[in-house]
Amino acid sequence: MTYLLSPRAVLLASALAVTAPAVWAETPADVLVVAATIDDIISLDPAQSFEFSGNDVTQNLYDRLVDFDPLDLNKGFQPSLAESWSVSDDGLTISIKLKPGLSFASGNPIRAEDAAWSLQRAVKLNKSPAFILNQFGLTAENVDEKVVFDGDTVSITMDQAYAESFVLNCLTASVASVVDKETVLQHVADDDYGNTWLSTNSAGSGPYTLTTWRPNEAVQFQANPGYWGEAPAMSRVIVRNVAESSAQRLLLEQGDIDVARNLTPSDVGGLSGNAAVKIQDEPRGRILYMGLSQKVEELANPAVIQAMRHVIDFDGMAGSFLKGQFKVRQNFLPEGYLGASDENPWTYDPAAARKILDDAGLGQITITTRIRDLREYTDVAQTIQAGMAEAGMTLNIEQMTGAQVLDAYRAQQVPIFIGEWGPDYSDPNTNASTFAWNPDPQAEKGSTLAWRNSYAVPQALQDKVKAATLEGDTDKRREMYLEIQQEYRDSAPILPMFQRIEQTGLRQNVEGWSGGGAVTSVQYRSVTKAN
Repeated sequence: MTYLLSPRAVLLASALAVTAPAVWAETPADVLVVAATIDDIISLDPAQSFEFSGNDVTQNLYDRLVDFDPLDLNKGFQPSLAESWSVSDDGLTISIKLKPGLSFASGNPIRAEDAAWSLQRAVKLNKSPAFILNQFGLTAENVDEKVVFDGDTVSITMDQAYAESFVLNCLTASVASVVDKETVLQHVADDDYGNTWLSTNSAGSGPYTLTTWRPNEAVQFQANPGYWGEAPAMSRVIVRNVAESSAQRLLLEQGDIDVARNLTPSDVGGLSGNAAVKIQDEPRGRILYMGLSQKVEELANPAVIQAMRHVIDFDGMAGSFLKGQFKVRQNFLPEGYLGASDENPWTYDPAAARKILDDAGLGQITITTRIRDLREYTDVAQTIQAGMAEAGMTLNIEQMTGAQVLDAYRAQQVPIFIGEWGPDYSDPNTNASTFAWNPDPQAEKGSTLAWRNSYAVPQALQDKVKAATLEGDTDKRREMYLEIQQEYRDSAPILPMFQRIEQTGLRQNVEGWSGGGAVTSVQYRSVTKAN
């Protein structure tokens, strides 16, 4: 998913006007108050939610069959509602046995029937995240036969023998959340599978239930008293929509909030001497990249593609205006993913870029492109513009709104695109299948980054991407992704540059905070406050 949110100024007074008094001297010991930009939420139905802030909510309202430990993401996926699983001899069917005696927040028992119906429902609704399940050959027409239950076991039969790790990673996604079938069926309207009701209500078994969602204002959670796992320490969680970093910083300094999630580098620096707060750095999954449209003759020249690798001042940007917020990452898999590579071979060397162009007999190159009017993106573009100028190339920049640039990019009309890509699920295929996958380059419409940049991915590389989803040996699969990224780095016209770092401001007494790292979303159940 491409991360393109338009900043919206919010008055400090309105940021405070939620349900609590205008200013608290200190937040209650059992209440967690978070300030974040959450105006991207469209729906809280886990079968529809596909925005960063929305998934932060559904992560805490619902359980999935498998999930991640919020404080030890390196352990990978772990059983959640599942007790165990097994794969058939032909590799086509995964059978998942549920833990006994668990209940939804409503008190209804959690059954394999609920798990099967939840997956069937997500596929039939066919909202944005349904493609995560469609990858296994599940369609609205066949899902009732392909996803079935028997007693305490739900079984998923796929069209190919996919890697077990691929399947389980996808089942950690929000779209695979298990919903309370009996509760949702009571709220169906016009054959919508309860989507309208579930967009503003919850029917899960997670550590929290939804109390209130007021768009562009706040989301409130209440601890689920019947939660089957360890009871969360925070009885309530309030997430306030505060768009301005300066407002978040002020609220944090005053003790009116416990967590500030969208601080700029300058506000992070301004908090460095405050003993009442601390900053926690956490790599997230979003990759800041540069796409070179292969529809543009000059940019399609292999010499230009190679030269562009040497006009990016990686260390200069990471050490100045991106400091603390991004780290150099020249690979499409973020740190934290299976097969992620730490190799960063490209160096800033405009003279080397000029030699590559001269050796190819290329003269003056002038490109005019569109850049979103977001400070980070324009600063990156202008730095690259300067590097290109040193190499004898001219880049003209037209600044536009995020919507304008994204619309043009999706229509293959941006010569050089600078923006971020966030993984859609926790498996390495999520990025491999967009950076290095374009099965129909001539299609009138496509969704992968390769298609948007008119990149005809070599068939041999695409075959490797597909093969990696079928490899059952996790160690071999890891090596396959390392090889894919090396081959991609050598010639691809879509250049990963940086991985985003989330710098979260916390009050000193807040412990156990995790934004979810690169592979999942925030999980409030692990948060405590010291006395």
